[in-house]
Amino acid sequence: MAQSVDVSKYEINEDSFRFVNSGKRITDTQLKTKGSSFGKDAFRRFCKNKASIAGAIVLGILLLLSAIVPMVSPFSVEPGAGNISEHFLQPKLFEAGTGFWDGTKEYKKSVNRDGSISGVVYDFENECPAGFYKPAVSKLVVDSEPTYINKATPTGKGGYMTFQTDNNDSQDNAVLYNYYQFPVTADGEYTFAYTMHTQDGVNEGSLGKFCVYLLDEETSEKIVLQDWTTSYNNASFDLSAKLTENGFTALNACRIYFEVEKVPNQSKYILLENLTLSCADETANANLAAISFTDATEMVNRAKVGTEIPAGYWQSNGVKGVYNSKIYYCEFVFDTYEEVYGRSEEVYAISDFRKLKEQGLCDFDEKNIIETFTVLSDECPIKEVLDVTKNHKTGKVQSVKVNVPKYYKMGYDKMPRHILGTDENGYDLFTLMFTSLRTSLLLGLCTAAFCFCFGLVWGSISGYFGGGVDLAMERFCEILGGVPWLVVMTLAILHFGSNFLTFVMALCLTGWMGTAARTRTQFYRFKGSEYVLASRTLGARDMRLIFRHILPNSLGTIVTSSVLMIVSTIYSEATLAYLNLGLQGTQAFGVMMAANQQYIQSYSFLVVFPAVVMALLMISFNLFGNGLRDALNPTLRGAED
Repeated sequence: MAQSVDVSKYEINEDSFRFVNSGKRITDTQLKTKGSSFGKDAFRRFCKNKASIAGAIVLGILLLLSAIVPMVSPFSVEPGAGNISEHFLQPKLFEAGTGFWDGTKEYKKSVNRDGSISGVVYDFENECPAGFYKPAVSKLVVDSEPTYINKATPTGKGGYMTFQTDNNDSQDNAVLYNYYQFPVTADGEYTFAYTMHTQDGVNEGSLGKFCVYLLDEETSEKIVLQDWTTSYNNASFDLSAKLTENGFTALNACRIYFEVEKVPNQSKYILLENLTLSCADETANANLAAISFTDATEMVNRAKVGTEIPAGYWQSNGVKGVYNSKIYYCEFVFDTYEEVYGRSEEVYAISDFRKLKEQGLCDFDEKNIIETFTVLSDECPIKEVLDVTKNHKTGKVQSVKVNVPKYYKMGYDKMPRHILGTDENGYDLFTLMFTSLRTSLLLGLCTAAFCFCFGLVWGSISGYFGGGVDLAMERFCEILGGVPWLVVMTLAILHFGSNFLTFVMALCLTGWMGTAARTRTQFYRFKGSEYVLASRTLGARDMRLIFRHILPNSLGTIVTSSVLMIVSTIYSEATLAYLNLGLQGTQAFGVMMAANQQYIQSYSFLVVFPAVVMALLMISFNLFGNGLRDALNPTLRGAED
């Protein structure tokens, strides 16, 4: 229940009402806070957005690098300036041997899903991994146990030679014979032996019936050593005794034949581990040794060199191969820079050698150059003296064989370092990346500037005036937007060529419509607001209403989309590069990434580093644009975060 109030005790009279400042002069008081313009207030709000500041810093660094790196880099990336010998160098920042970012590449063997092994095979002949530069190899570990493969390779050893029939129906029996013709006499003590293997089911085939015989190519005389058989035991034959048994005294141009019987729709083969031929005569024995083989893989690798056929070559109309060839995989670290820029042997005339001494780069005594040679300066191109050549009459030195770093021959004063490596053409990736980024950024800035200005004017007129003007302008945009952008770009490139101006023109033909649509939407949103109606009532003209009252309120959203248009342009250029429609005659980011994408597995750094830069560019532009959107929003003026 409400309580009653007794108002009789409150006495209100004329004295209760009086002027507080009666007789005093009232004036405006000075503001205690400092005034701030729209620009200062926007900058203050932008600075309070830490994410936008981070994006602006990253964006600034990328823009600065794209402007400075092409000018100060010692490496040229002009088209045609690459050196193919410097291709695919690993990223290098530290000295080789540190184990991290040192220009080396580690090679390890791996096991595939099917159980097979992949890796680098060790070359016992050259004592280094097959196909690699020996001085650049370190931390080498070779498998103690071999890996068996069924094919002939230059680094393979041993195994069994497979000689099999072809499944071609028109082919007769498979025949294998030695190219070199040799004489056999009854009193020459000629011997022939071979070792076979009994492994069945090789290469989806089976062991077949075979025979072995001698054939004199001049007289067509034939002596059977082994009649048709399926016995694959090792065999040895006294050829001289065989001649006597068959009533011959000599075969002048003899060859040994292995013949495997042809079976329709089946693959038949024999396996030979080794084959030896010898005789008492030392000269003849040396020739026969060339025909013999103890290493089946080596025998299969014997090949014709042009029109020349080696004496140890075995001709056939069948299929030669290897079963259980032994290879040894290895693991090692390879210095790619030592291979390209390391030392090479050169011959200097003694006069040139003396000039180096006169320049103070080195010192030596001509009487004993090898032992007295001393390097006095890092600029000296010679690091080691290997040998000297003297005049055989006077005994004076004529020339000097030395070790010279290869990078001197390439025009470098010292061994270069490519901090992000090099690509397939030998271009420095760091320089190429930011040179290409500069081109792509310039393309994006030109396109975004035009699309922003034109789209802003178009959208402002359409959104402000509305009605028939808006209807006509929108129908035009719909017609132009109905043409696929890719078609517009392709037609422009085919007609005007793939150059910078063509790209800008083609991108601008339809690129402005997005800005125009957003501007139109913002104008429809704000043109009916009270402050706009009040300004119109006070006599403000259309241009003042557009640029003074409506546009500033719409600018935040429009600027954000326009900033992101720069990255969108770079992506568009990259897309066209993957379709082989990229910029020609200049380095562009998309062209570079399209060229490097094929090496994503073997040389992943060629794709990873540009992809990281592209991602940073996208994120930083996004954060920067969001910060601008909030900073340029007039409704947030004076607001505290």
